[in-house]
Amino acid sequence: MDFEPFAFRINERALPELMEDYQTETKTSGRPQGERFDAYKDISEQQHRIALEAVFSLQDEYGYKELGKALKESYALVGVPLSDNKLVKLITVLKSKWMIVQENGRKKNR
Repeated sequence: MDFEPFAFRINERALPELMEDYQTETKTSGRPQGERFDAYKDISEQQHRIALEAVFSLQDEYGYKELGKALKESYALVGVPLSDNKLVKLITVLKSKWMIVQENGRKKNR
């Protein structure tokens, strides 16, 4: 049988004593939940502009994998490291905000 959670402290006479009004915190399993990455809010307009100009100054069109590699490199240069999951979210935001367009399976700068 489990017992009620409690906490104690060591008093000035070096003896343990129960702490009144102790509140336990419930812990969840797994990794701690942080704020979700939002490419539109977490990356400044200036960072987007610099990174996209760098990507599309090299080429006008990209396939998906080529674009992903180019975006990872250019966003890293403006201080935004991208994991594969963040990259997918970034491309989705860029397409939804018409910062890039997809025609015939190729991504283009708008």
